[in-house]
Amino acid sequence: MVAMWLRLEGLAPVVAGIVAYGWLGGAWLALVPLLLLPDVAMVGYLRGARIGALVYNLAHNLVVSLGAIGLGLWLGQGWLTIAGVVLVVHVGGDRLLGYGLKYATGFKDTHSQRV
Repeated sequence: MVAMWLRLEGLAPVVAGIVAYGWLGGAWLALVPLLLLPDVAMVGYLRGARIGALVYNLAHNLVVSLGAIGLGLWLGQGWLTIAGVVLVVHVGGDRLLGYGLKYATGFKDTHSQRV
């Protein structure tokens, strides 16, 4: 039951982020490619599990994404705000699918489950 709630909890940032993306005037054709961009962080695993987990986790958490949104709004930089919103949607989608932050023990070891 908890796993279901955790996955459903990922739906909230997906919906909120997509609404915010449209409200901020983001280009709809760019949304899907932008949503895939954070997964480029997997390249960190070429340097080993420890570095890979660090790089991956930096690109897959709400702290960085909400920080980018806040900073973008504060500085009046729409591109930074949109980047943060896209990251919120990506992170929410990952959580919805059951993917989580990575442990340094290996790519398949996440905070939510073993993938």
